[in-house]
Amino acid sequence: MIDKPEGPSSAEVVQRVKAVLRAKKVGHLGTLDPFASGLLLLGINEGTKIADIFLAAQKSYAGVVALGVETDTQDSTGKVLEARDVPSLGEEEIENLQKAFTGTLWQTPPMFSALKKEGVRLYRFARQGRSVPRPPRQIKIERLRLWKLGPAEIGFELACSKGTYVRTLASDMGKFLGCGAHLKSLRRFSCGPFALEQAVRLRDVERLKESGKIPLVSLSQVLAHLPQVRMESGPVSQVRMGQQRVLAELGPPQEGEKMVRLVDPEGDLVALAHWVEDARIWRLFRVFSS
Repeated sequence: MIDKPEGPSSAEVVQRVKAVLRAKKVGHLGTLDPFASGLLLLGINEGTKIADIFLAAQKSYAGVVALGVETDTQDSTGKVLEARDVPSLGEEEIENLQKAFTGTLWQTPPMFSALKKEGVRLYRFARQGRSVPRPPRQIKIERLRLWKLGPAEIGFELACSKGTYVRTLASDMGKFLGCGAHLKSLRRFSCGPFALEQAVRLRDVERLKESGKIPLVSLSQVLAHLPQVRMESGPVSQVRMGQQRVLAELGPPQEGEKMVRLVDPEGDLVALAHWVEDARIWRLFRVFSS
């Protein structure tokens, strides 16, 4: 877990950590824009296989929305498109804004994003000055707190679902107020069960490696929130070879179960299996090396 500073991209952080650890594979489990800071989860070697789980996890942030200025990237790094006067905002206006952007919302992804349209990243179209249709997506703002920082700035804290673009949320708030807005700053504080307090600063990684004190978290610890199923040696060997039929021995899931950890007799992680409701069977989701 890295406390990413403002400036480097998530990919640059990945490459720096990979070089320091001399790992075969390193990948982030949910990107942060270069201008943003905060919690960046990294998977090392086999840990890269669980990216999907944390991409879908709830995340929390804090930051600042600058009112009265729209940019093409919807954040402070972009080109100014329009500037307008900012209306006077009192407690009632802030409360109405908070209510309007809490709960289930529809959000149109920004052009400056890594989403693909006909196999091409949207940001490539954006850099050519082109805009292409993007269907809105449903997101959920689980928690939102807003407060006035000054005549043209709003502070915020929020917890949100997968797929939420916070800079688009800031831009949409500006449209709601009629003055336009962009995201001035952003810091991530949590992702799933992990918090920023558990992270190490990027500049400290090399020093911690030399001292042997890098706080790596095992896959079993990372996935401890999932129910565990202990398997005998024979079925473990079958699972490691990707054989699905042994999963029939698991029986139907308990109420609310969608994914389970499969461990060997010693308690070491073997695989993840997920329940396919339509077929009423368990299927292997990820298999891990011994």
